[in-house]
Amino acid sequence: MALDFATLFPNGVLHYLLGGLLIGLATVAIYLGTGIAAGASTFLESTLSYVSDRERFQQFRFVQSRDWRLVFTAGIVLGATAYTALSGDDWFVTEVSATRLFVGGVLVGVGTRVGKGCTSGHGICGVGSLSDASLLNVATFVLVAAGTSQLLLAMGVRP
Repeated sequence: MALDFATLFPNGVLHYLLGGLLIGLATVAIYLGTGIAAGASTFLESTLSYVSDRERFQQFRFVQSRDWRLVFTAGIVLGATAYTALSGDDWFVTEVSATRLFVGGVLVGVGTRVGKGCTSGHGICGVGSLSDASLLNVATFVLVAAGTSQLLLAMGVRP
């Protein structure tokens, strides 16, 4: 059974195209301004460099990038807030329990460390630059996410 375009994208594609364009432009701006690929996973470590004397967090790569990473992450949060406020959509609404959200967040954090980067860094910057490691990581993200969701659905788990 084939799905038509309207079924796949009932609200159209313009907002997806605009979002992709803005993400691409922001990625280019960050790279041109810093020489570093944008990604959110290093945010915590670079932010901890402000308050922790541990050698782990005082590495040059964290200290020298912490200011723009703080602005980058604030921009993600403020952008989502502005969109929600302007669109009139409901604020954070989910039927997923707080426990599941927490466990999911921990697993994403572990995966970020094991994969040496996050979905934004690998998925946007890495794939865009045709990095072999990023292409492999993104393929792994997608396959594990799809497999996990199908397994949970088969087990009867719902949000």
